Amino acid sequence: MSKQLARHVGQINKFLTVASANAASTHNTYFTYVRELSHPIARDPPIVPVEEAVSCIKSGDTVFAQGAAATPVALLNAMALHGKCNNLKDVTVCHMHTEGPGEYCKPEYKDVFRSNSLFMGANVRKAVAEGRGDNVPIFLHEIPLLFYKKIIKPDVSLIHVSPPDNHGYCSLGTSVDCVRAALLNSKLIVAQINPKMPRTFGDAIIHKSHFDFAVEVNDNLPQHGTGTISAVEQKIGKLIAENLVKDGATLQMGIGSIPDAVLAALHNHKDLGIHSEMFANGVVELVRKGCVTNSKKKMHQGRIVGSFLIGDQALYDFVNDNPFIEMYGIDYVNNTGIVKQQPRMTAINSCIEVDLTGQVCSDSIGTRFFSGFGGQVDFIRGAAEGTDGLGVPIIAMPSTTKNGESKIVPTLKPGAGVVTSRAHVHYVVTEHGIASLFGKNVRQRMYELIQISDPRHRETLEKDCFERIKVMPSPN
Repeated sequence: MSKQLARHVGQINKFLTVASANAASTHNTYFTYVRELSHPIARDPPIVPVEEAVSCIKSGDTVFAQGAAATPVALLNAMALHGKCNNLKDVTVCHMHTEGPGEYCKPEYKDVFRSNSLFMGANVRKAVAEGRGDNVPIFLHEIPLLFYKKIIKPDVSLIHVSPPDNHGYCSLGTSVDCVRAALLNSKLIVAQINPKMPRTFGDAIIHKSHFDFAVEVNDNLPQHGTGTISAVEQKIGKLIAENLVKDGATLQMGIGSIPDAVLAALHNHKDLGIHSEMFANGVVELVRKGCVTNSKKKMHQGRIVGSFLIGDQALYDFVNDNPFIEMYGIDYVNNTGIVKQQPRMTAINSCIEVDLTGQVCSDSIGTRFFSGFGGQVDFIRGAAEGTDGLGVPIIAMPSTTKNGESKIVPTLKPGAGVVTSRAHVHYVVTEHGIASLFGKNVRQRMYELIQISDPRHRETLEKDCFERIKVMPSPN
């Protein structure tokens, strides 16, 4: 072929390539048209086997995984196998609390995957403790900023959704939290479609056309049932319900025995509302009994507002296709400016230990990281700033650990982090009573906290108090 002919062929090929690209650009695609997840674009996602769906993950990629009850366990397990079989290296998996085995965090995957937790769950604690994983100290409401500011840039996002409706819309179901922010900034989206994922409203919708790959499963969601509530936890729940939760209050609480105990003690209350980053099983019965109506809210009146949830099947059935429940991004639900507008905002949060000045450790046991900042400060501060002046910020915990050690301590364990500062704390509740710390000086705080400590530890705490302030802690 002559040089002149080769040049003409090259020009023709270039023209055809440009023409093809121009033709393609007339179609709505994820990259050239719009990233808004609720807007349909002109494509259908390929339904592929799970092994094929995760094959798009490459060495050096950042992978985002949805969490809580919506953890895409099938995709994560396939990702782990893909990484091992194909000798991937240096894949970062970022996530909030996830359920399931966390296969990719096991020691044999240490050169393949590295977990980067925005809130730690049990399945990643060992990896973080052994230096094979990382965690980010961050307020829950600020997590979406990590994606919007391109601090975390996902190459692939793995999500878990309900089947598409007649219009092609799926639901993010039980976990909206930071997922929208991650998806809006992700290069590829891989969806695990499951008929057992509840369809929820609010910011949960995503059109199927935004999926680059999809897999179909029929798996049960991870569950956390209501455990046995101990006598100590019952006392704490009763103290809070009878003294600090008023009719018409808006509640925030997490998951666990103490929140369950509080909910179990609220069956004689009325006109309660729920505005909480998460809620669990006990809310369902309060709704059925007419205790939770959300009627006093000025925002989302008549609606429960949450961001993610995990519970039993009864909870999933309750939220499924239920317009009474609205799920929003964590940057909205936990925004202090939104929280403080809720009537009688009552925030109930637990912790690991509290020192005698009121400093609260919630994310670590000494130097060992246990969980994360979560939404504790978001709601403690939002309740304290309540625009109606009636907010109630509560820290609740048993007075001792399971081993009998006091959870009210002279000083936090060496290396322990302060999640909620002494200036943030208003009420601390144990089975022995309620300590009111707001406006109290350090001496008065010590006295209040000693009075609600376990009686077996009070003498020791008093001696330490005497050494620190050189005067016995009398409230007067």
